Amino acid sequence: MCHVLIIEDEALIALDLQDILAGTGATTFSFAETEQEAIDAARLHRPDVITSDVMLREGSGPEAVAAIQRELGAMPVIFITATPAACRPCPSPACILSKPVSDAAVRQAFRAVTA
Repeated sequence: MCHVLIIEDEALIALDLQDILAGTGATTFSFAETEQEAIDAARLHRPDVITSDVMLREGSGPEAVAAIQRELGAMPVIFITATPAACRPCPSPACILSKPVSDAAVRQAFRAVTA
């Protein structure tokens, strides 16, 4: 069983990621559009993997991930963003994919972090 927290403020992108990751072995999902929603979702169901955009409607993905990891411990993270240079503070090691991203790149990154 692999629970993924998808932090993404574009609903269509979040649903696309869900489809890709479900086909790659993820079994359950939580969704968040803001930094605080991400922290709250992680508290409700600890993710095994996080995918996150960097720039959110409110707050930032890297700040959400940092807060989640401070509270719940380390977990694999895949940042999927149109602004990879803005990925600060991105925890190491974190995979960073640039939008637009291919399905194959998402699958490859997911397999790498869950191996």
